[in-house]
Amino acid sequence: MATAEFLNAARESLADGTFAKLTLGHYTGKEDLKKITVKKVLVKREEKLGFTYTHKTKDIVKNYDVAEGLSRMKDALGNGFNAGNLFTREFDLALDGGKLRKSAATITEPLSTDHDRAKNRVVEKKQYLHDLGVTDANGNLLKSSQDKFRQIDKYVEILSGLIKNIPQNKIQNILDMGSGKGYLTFALYDYLSSTLKLNPVVTGVEYRQDMVDLCTKIAAKSHYDGLKFKQGTIENYDASNANILIALHACDTATDDAIAKGIIANAKLIVVAPCCHKQIRGEMEAAKNPGDLEFLIRHGIFMERQAEMVTDGLRALILEYFGYTVKVFEFISGEHTAKNVMIVGTKNPKAKPKDPAILAKITDTKARFGIKTHHLETATGL
Repeated sequence: MATAEFLNAARESLADGTFAKLTLGHYTGKEDLKKITVKKVLVKREEKLGFTYTHKTKDIVKNYDVAEGLSRMKDALGNGFNAGNLFTREFDLALDGGKLRKSAATITEPLSTDHDRAKNRVVEKKQYLHDLGVTDANGNLLKSSQDKFRQIDKYVEILSGLIKNIPQNKIQNILDMGSGKGYLTFALYDYLSSTLKLNPVVTGVEYRQDMVDLCTKIAAKSHYDGLKFKQGTIENYDASNANILIALHACDTATDDAIAKGIIANAKLIVVAPCCHKQIRGEMEAAKNPGDLEFLIRHGIFMERQAEMVTDGLRALILEYFGYTVKVFEFISGEHTAKNVMIVGTKNPKAKPKDPAILAKITDTKARFGIKTHHLETATGL
C-alpha cells in the first residue's frame, strides 16, 4: 500500500539521519487545516519532530518524540490528508492519489535543528517599540505583540536588501503611504539612520489625525528629526519628490493610487503589499466571461483568488510598462498575517519604457477576463 510505503520511507530516513522534512496536504477533513509541515528540531538538546499545523489564519506548532510523530503522520493520512511529500537528502518521495513518485533529492544539505537559537533580528528593540505597545518597559516583547514584531522585522529585512541596490544619495525621501500606527515607519527610519548612518526624510502619510498625532509625539520623544507624519490620503498626497514609496495593506484601489504616485514620481523603488481586490473582481463578475475557467470561478472562493492574481498580475505588468523590474513574492508566512503578497518595483534604467509588447499583454489579459479598465491604468494615465 502506497501510504504504508510512504510512512516506512519516512521512518527509515529518520533512523539513518537523511530525513530533511515532510509535508502533508490535500486536506478534506472537517477542520480548517491546510497542511502539516514536519521538521526535526532540537529542544533542550533532545531531538524531536516539530509539527506545524497550518490553518487558514494561524499556525500551531507542536513538538513530539519521533515515535509519536510517526504515529501522528499515520493518523493524519488516515483522517483527511490525501497527499504527502517526503524530502530526504538522498531522494524525494511524493504520495498522491494512492500512488508514489520518487525523484532526485531537492534538499541535499542538513537543515538546522536548533529550536532554541537566538534569531538574528534586523530591528533593534528601542523606546519607540515600547511607546507603540510592542515591548514592555524593559524591552521584552509583549506576548500579544510577537507576531507584530516578526512582521516589522521581516519588512525591514526585505527593505534593507532592496535599498542596498540604490545609491545612497538617492535614499533621501521615503514615503510610507497609509502608515497607520507607524510600526514600519519607525523601524525603517531607525534602521536607515542608526544602522546605515544615513540622513533620509521618512514621512508617514495617514488619514487618521489621532494616529498622526501619536506618531509625531513618539518621533519627537525618540529625537528622530528626519521622521515626519502627515495627515492625508494616498490619492491626494503630493508624492512628487519620493525616491522610495511604500504602501502596506492599502485597501483595494488605494494600492493602485500608491503605485501610481511612485510611477509618476519616477521613484527608484516601489513596494506594496496589496489588501482587497474588489475592483477587478467586480468587473470579472459583471463581464460573465469565464471562458475555459468557468469550472473554477463559479466557486466564490476561487473567484476571489483568481481576482487577486489577475489584479496583482496586471499591476506587475503596468509597472514593467513604465520601466520597472518587478518581483512578486510571499514576504511572510500566513502564520503571522493573511495579507502576505508583496509587489516590488525597482526602476530599471536599461528597461525600454512603454514597450508595445507589454501593452499588448495588458490588453490581452483584460480581454480574457472581461475587464474594461484596471484602476492603476486610470491613475497613471495609461
